Amino acid sequence: MIGIVYRSYKGEIAMKTLTMIEMEGCPYCANAHRAMDALRAEGYEDVQVDFIDENKEPAKTQPFAGMYYYVPSIFMDGKKLYEAQPGQSYDKIFAEVKHAFDAARTD
Repeated sequence: MIGIVYRSYKGEIAMKTLTMIEMEGCPYCANAHRAMDALRAEGYEDVQVDFIDENKEPAKTQPFAGMYYYVPSIFMDGKKLYEAQPGQSYDKIFAEVKHAFDAARTD
């Protein structure tokens, strides 16, 4: 799914929308949000993310059934880009979120 289009010094760049499956109260999800906020402050404000709370909107997770076990999990075009693992540090989560944000930017 194509998201927003913005102009930069390179011209127009099409943006793909990411989907993040999360759960309220999850510390890894909180770290993913923290990483997203930090990345947006560093110039990634154009990346669009649709958030799905697994507990509040279980029907919306059906297209991803069997594709993930842990949250947060980030998808683009039905492909999993990141799935948190127990014990992951903030630095690892930040690096994975940055990788997903970079993937959402297409030339």
